Amino acid sequence: MSASFPFSTSVSPLQSHEFPRMPSLLKPRIHLPVLKPMTIALSRVVLPENLKVAASELPKTVAEPAEFREAEGLEVDSVTEAELKENGFRSTRRTKIVCTIGPRTCDFEAIEALAVGGMNVARVNMCHGTQEWHRDVIRRVRRLNEEKGFAVAVMMDTEGSEIHMDDLNGAESAKAEDGEIWTFTVRAFDPSSRPERTITVNYDGFAEDVKVGDELLVDGGMVRFVVTEKIGPDVICHCTDPGLLLPRANLTFWRNGSLVQERNAMLPTISSKDWLDIDFGIAEGVDFIAVSFVRTAEVIKTLKSYIRARSPKSQISVIAKIESIESLNNLEEIIQASDGAMVARGDLGAQIPLEQVPSVQQEVVQLCRELNKPVIVASQLLESMIEYPIPTRAEVADVSEAVRQQADALMLSSESAMGQYPDKALAVLRSVSLRIERWRREEKHYDTTDLPVVSSSFPASISEEICNTASKMANKLEADAIFVYTKTGRIASLLSRNRPDCPIFAFTPTTSIQRCLNLQWGLIPFRLDFSDDMESNLNRTFSLLRAKGMINSGDLIIVVSDVLQSVQAIKVP
Repeated sequence: MSASFPFSTSVSPLQSHEFPRMPSLLKPRIHLPVLKPMTIALSRVVLPENLKVAASELPKTVAEPAEFREAEGLEVDSVTEAELKENGFRSTRRTKIVCTIGPRTCDFEAIEALAVGGMNVARVNMCHGTQEWHRDVIRRVRRLNEEKGFAVAVMMDTEGSEIHMDDLNGAESAKAEDGEIWTFTVRAFDPSSRPERTITVNYDGFAEDVKVGDELLVDGGMVRFVVTEKIGPDVICHCTDPGLLLPRANLTFWRNGSLVQERNAMLPTISSKDWLDIDFGIAEGVDFIAVSFVRTAEVIKTLKSYIRARSPKSQISVIAKIESIESLNNLEEIIQASDGAMVARGDLGAQIPLEQVPSVQQEVVQLCRELNKPVIVASQLLESMIEYPIPTRAEVADVSEAVRQQADALMLSSESAMGQYPDKALAVLRSVSLRIERWRREEKHYDTTDLPVVSSSFPASISEEICNTASKMANKLEADAIFVYTKTGRIASLLSRNRPDCPIFAFTPTTSIQRCLNLQWGLIPFRLDFSDDMESNLNRTFSLLRAKGMINSGDLIIVVSDVLQSVQAIKVP
């Protein structure tokens, strides 16, 4: 690391009244005609003879489902298009952003504002709201993509079977003050007959399992109670650490300094409600399903088999949420079985000592990258911005560390779902990500760690070798971008895994894969129909991108495809 850090003398966007704004060139997607092909010069790097295989041995690609719409031109997220036109390749943000949609951001205009601000994935949390409410949100996101030229993916997060509070009779929150007496019970009440300071718990065995003297933690310690008395189904508690109680908040209880988890281990990972929600997600065509409180890889395998059986053509990816001691004990097997992982630090911090959370986060991020799985860092990134317009400096440092670790994505939870300043919270993530990414490039912090082989077959290992070579070439030659033509998305994912210095333009013929790639680090996904004739593809792509003002003559491009055994270095004519 250099001894000096190039600080800017201008006012930080985090300190100004105006947060950084995305380019304003937002307009409906334009399908451009194919222009006259240009002559291009190819510099080909051919793989060694021992890595060549017959065409029949190459990885099979999936056929495009009939429901995917055809396009004669090039489709790309309109905000990304505007950024590239105004600032060039190096301006693009590599770290992706997931925003939870809630009461504050559920209408069409609010979702559009988040998309303009840089949201790549919209998350719906099935812990809150009804299926009808979430259906409206999902369809607004799809409408936004269709009408305004975005490629925002949708992630559905299951509730899970952990112990949690009820919905507080529809209230946004309740305040527990120091010394107050609250009752936690398994009894259900009509809204009009609920006693004051009484909360219903979803687990029938709660009163039997809790003992007098146990500590009851809400949301991992945001509010803390001590059990003072048990009366039938009611657990009487004394508030020792005051705070805000949120609907359906997670509950854990501790005895003699240790987490009581025996009963939690008996609850199913996927509850009956979760299965109904999963059916709903499949029917609505969500792009990702995030599974809460995963304990073993078998749960992930069962769910993926279920999705294949219910919707054979579905491209839904399964994300494992790492938020329990059991998930850490089976971490590698869970990530191997999943399509990605989320470090859910809030619930995780309720089950392990707080001082272990940072090292666990880094371990999960690194393991996901080694296994070629996208990873999301989530929970309490900008918690103070639920109420305040700027973050704490400690929160900025926390976000910076996740970007420095090169996590694929950062996630806003309550900050965007119910916070007072969702757009500003999103602007902070975007601003900090851009700054730290630029700093890494300026300081030449290339990751020289040799990543382990993840291929399961010889043809797949060829794709992996091609991507490793392409990424090294791009860094050494200081290429402006990598172009990758992919029908399955895998080769684009392998390029992302290498974290090259330049952005990766991923061209794919299917809309669902375009959206799924929007979660992965450094990928700029385009929807483009292409053939197996690479020279024709390049002619056409250059024509379309030049017409949109997104590339310039002289730009150095590294080209990769999942149907070729070569890496090409090309200068745009």
